[in-house]
Amino acid sequence: MSKLDKEERELLEAFEEGELKRVPDAERTQQRHQQYAEAMFKKDARINIRLSSRDLRGLQKKALAEGIPYQTLVASILHKYVEGRLHED
Repeated sequence: MSKLDKEERELLEAFEEGELKRVPDAERTQQRHQQYAEAMFKKDARINIRLSSRDLRGLQKKALAEGIPYQTLVASILHKYVEGRLHED
């Protein structure tokens, strides 16, 4: 088993302590998101961005709850925004 970094340990501890919960029907949701990722993220470009550690932890927690890698979540958010399916309130 690979060694977890500090943020991964924090996320795992939060999950084990009941602070984070799996989404209802997590397996089906994970499969759906995996299909989305495979279909729309034929990656041919790379970007590097700087985020606050707070925002990154928030993204990682939400991705963990969805059962997907946080990079996939970020790419999905950006894709939805570009396609006009994600709007600011």
